Amino acid sequence: MHNQRAAGQKKKGSTRQSFLHGALILTAAILLVKVIGALFKIPLNWIISEDGMGYFSTAYNFYSPIFSLATAGFPIAIARLVSENYARGNYRDIRMIHRASIPIFLTTGTVGFLIMELGARSYVNIVGNENALPSMIVLAPAILFSCLSSIYRGYYEGMRNMYPTALSEVTEALGKLVIGLSCAWGVITYGMNEYAASGTVFGQKVESEAFARAATLPYAAAGAILGVTMGSLLGFIVLFIRHRRRGDGITKEQLRTSHPSHTMHYTVVRLIKIAIPIGIGSLLVNVANLVDTTFLQTRIGDIMANSKDVLLSMYNGLIPDYNLKNPDSIPNFLYGCYANAMTLYMLVPSITQAFGISALPNVTSAWTRGDRREIKKSIETVMRVTALVAIPAGLGMSVLAQPIVNLIYGSHGASQIIARALIIMGIGAIFASLSTPLQSMLQAVGRVDLPVKLLMIGLLIKVALNYTLCGIPEINILGAGTGTVVCYAFITVMSVVFLCRVTGIVPNLISVFLKPLIAGGLCALAAFLAYNLISLILPGKVATLAAIMVACVVYVIALLCLRVIQRSDVRMLPKGQKIEKILEKHGWIG
Repeated sequence: MHNQRAAGQKKKGSTRQSFLHGALILTAAILLVKVIGALFKIPLNWIISEDGMGYFSTAYNFYSPIFSLATAGFPIAIARLVSENYARGNYRDIRMIHRASIPIFLTTGTVGFLIMELGARSYVNIVGNENALPSMIVLAPAILFSCLSSIYRGYYEGMRNMYPTALSEVTEALGKLVIGLSCAWGVITYGMNEYAASGTVFGQKVESEAFARAATLPYAAAGAILGVTMGSLLGFIVLFIRHRRRGDGITKEQLRTSHPSHTMHYTVVRLIKIAIPIGIGSLLVNVANLVDTTFLQTRIGDIMANSKDVLLSMYNGLIPDYNLKNPDSIPNFLYGCYANAMTLYMLVPSITQAFGISALPNVTSAWTRGDRREIKKSIETVMRVTALVAIPAGLGMSVLAQPIVNLIYGSHGASQIIARALIIMGIGAIFASLSTPLQSMLQAVGRVDLPVKLLMIGLLIKVALNYTLCGIPEINILGAGTGTVVCYAFITVMSVVFLCRVTGIVPNLISVFLKPLIAGGLCALAAFLAYNLISLILPGKVATLAAIMVACVVYVIALLCLRVIQRSDVRMLPKGQKIEKILEKHGWIG
């Protein structure tokens, strides 16, 4: 009865989107954000170097778990409950969910801000990186602003309207780009002008231009972080204004015919029950990054104390003279190299995260209705589309690691260190990308506890491997990449196993994984061969771009020949029926 009423009252011109339509909106936004992010991170690396990136990343990796704790899984819980109630036609409950989320996020955001602000000094002392303190203090308010944005993001995502989330993410990125780069450049310029005039930097005497530049880096990194904080504020303002002007799309007629809502207390309790395990899982993901930050710097510090010659010989000619003259800065420098590799690695999981966000309300709706056919179709589509993006991107990143790093960061000593880490992390990107949508689907079918348990075990594996491998002089930062691969490979495999058990549905693994793997392997092979041939006649950066284009063409041909793309996938796209007819005409659709 509720389903019929819900179906009959859909607003004309509704902004609700299918899985792939919503995923495309978010993916387009993420790609735009990544382009903006590249325009931010690449010049930023030139401005503040690997040392400054070490301060920047130390602050950001401390921020991430606190932000996860502050949001505590509430955006996903809101999206799941909104989607469930929309499927049942309980529109008053949807409005109650929104009202209940406001005091929750105001409280958790304020607490998170205070924790980071007050705990910053203790953390930098623990990791032995006091120069990261200015960045950490400037970043703390972003927790509150991001929590306020979460009030609206989870709400609209649950209603399968991905436009508000996309709009706010792009706004954040633009704010970070303009404000962050301007502040970082301004600090460096001010400091170096002061040195040229008086031989001091911020009032402190320094012995050379290299030391003067190094003295500006902690504050330049904080200037870049200020862009992140102000971007998060702008993102919230955009969401707030949009909601006030355009509302949520629920009509007065839908509210009139809807059952009375549950109480505020009941709604808050339900949100908390769903959010806590999700929040713990999100916290564990960010703790994994904190583990990298802590272990990499402390374990490399141990190597410098006990096996300095082995480490330096491994990176002979690759570490700048400033760092060699100041051995205490080498752990931060190597961590900065790893952080740059992480920036490239995270490109792939950040895109497939959009699939997880879009999949959750769609799978939740099918699960709520008990439609097994729709559940199977949704699961297979999510898995297949994720694999189609993750596998070629991850393999390509590994086989073209050095050319890609040279293209992005330039050809210098540090780029070779970054590329060594990226070779391993490209494989990790595949598993990390697959795991996120799989965990979203487990949450959608009501098993919010399973992702937490799997993440906890995966994190323990990562901690053990990182601590052991990062302390071996011949491995050092490469150990963190290895730990990442093993951690997410375990989570991915076990997530598939448990999703099959919970739903009683076994997806077509040949269609979902094997065919994308074959096509992705051909793509990576084409990229490797094309680069090695083209680089003989063209400059390296041009050869890299050409090799990527060749690989993309080969990949598309492989997808069509293997008939990897399915009818159900295409029908979810805007104008999907026209695309389906074209592919069917040539026998390119499965």
